Amino acid sequence: MLFNSLTFVAFFVVVVALHYAPLPWWLKKTNLLIASYLFYAAWNPPFVILLWISTFLDWWAAARIATASSPARRKAWMLVSVVVNLGLLAYFKYGGFVLENVAALMQATGTAYTPPVWDIVLPVGISFYTFQTMSYTLDVYLGRAKPTRSFLDFALFVTFFPQLVAGPIVRPTDLVPQFATPRVATAQQFGWGLMLMVLGLFEKIVLADGVFAPVSDKAFGSAELLHPLDAWIGTLAFSGQIFCDFAGYTTCAIGMSLVLGFALPDNFRYPYAAIGFSDFWRRWHISLSTWLRDYLYVPLGGNRNGAARTYVNLMLTMLLGGLWHGAAWTFVVWGGLHGSYLAAERWLKPRLGHLAVWRTWLGRVALAALTYFLVNLTWVFFRAQDFATADRMIRSMLLLDRGGAPVMSTWFLLSTTVAIGALLVAHWRMRDQMLHDAVSRWPAALVGSAWGAMLFLIAITQGGGNAFIYFQF
Repeated sequence: MLFNSLTFVAFFVVVVALHYAPLPWWLKKTNLLIASYLFYAAWNPPFVILLWISTFLDWWAAARIATASSPARRKAWMLVSVVVNLGLLAYFKYGGFVLENVAALMQATGTAYTPPVWDIVLPVGISFYTFQTMSYTLDVYLGRAKPTRSFLDFALFVTFFPQLVAGPIVRPTDLVPQFATPRVATAQQFGWGLMLMVLGLFEKIVLADGVFAPVSDKAFGSAELLHPLDAWIGTLAFSGQIFCDFAGYTTCAIGMSLVLGFALPDNFRYPYAAIGFSDFWRRWHISLSTWLRDYLYVPLGGNRNGAARTYVNLMLTMLLGGLWHGAAWTFVVWGGLHGSYLAAERWLKPRLGHLAVWRTWLGRVALAALTYFLVNLTWVFFRAQDFATADRMIRSMLLLDRGGAPVMSTWFLLSTTVAIGALLVAHWRMRDQMLHDAVSRWPAALVGSAWGAMLFLIAITQGGGNAFIYFQF
């Protein structure tokens, strides 16, 4: 069930009506839980069983951790949760990838091997809810949280439908306490939640699917070496598409949660205005980057064991972060590039960071432009279906091979340039502001006009109800 579908609109209206009906709080939470299961079952009903497995396993393991009589037992129960959760994720998401690479390795050594057909459907959102539910047992084990007494509250935390399949990845301490007492939105929260839903749908339907996707698909679908202009326009289009698609989803999720009276954390803070790569990862997919920091980078040792170990920890974290996104070596390269950028930035900062030029407006803009340039090189590997496509795109973008004459239409060139330009200006203007604070200073007529314009463009945009990109992760 897609947010950008009439079916979901009808579903959400019913959910909101039940939530604001004069019913006991436990029954309202039960309604939300049932609605969340129905929402997930709309893709593939049997996969609801995986949600149940994760829910019961981590509820049970966390309770055992809290009452364990020795550190060894606490660790054993924590490992049960981690091994089962990651085992399910590995089986469904990486089984085929492993078989392909084993077959390739054996073929390279001259051994004949035909792997079995891996015809396993990837459960939508498994990466997101696996990390979310696993954080509960890890937080209990690390002493950051206590087991919740209400199984209903925990089950709702695992399956809460607005963010279930594509985040943000919510920590138990952020969401579980909100289920303890009745929650309803104020009139202001309700209205702002609806505004965010419209903004998210505008980003997805009008910008991601309507403006950017056709250009990106044309560039990355080409089997020929593109002219540098076409390669850059296609890559810039994907940078806009991936942001508007994913930020559009999480903006919708935050908005509909607010309509129901719940608060979810921000997942994006204008990442294309980032100055450096540490700043980029404080702004892009914040819930994942902080999860990787707290549950992977810090346990590996973080920056506590010398410079060399810090660089290794950064690289391992980003390589695994790339693999989290998809079972393909192109995603590993994407993560590796970001790890290299972070390590290089960490090495350069104490040596060049003191220069006064970086504190000037021009210096900051230059660093932001360099960051965006290098981020776009990584997007090539994120979007390309194979290394051959990525190689053609990179060679063209870096002017190593100029390809043929430009083939992108004037409309593709113009629409992408204007839309990306507007997106970058908006990110730069808003980089140190919160959207709600900025909008609250606008005249009511301007807010109403902007809302009406977005609704109008959503209504007239001809689309096919495309799924959100991050559903595949």
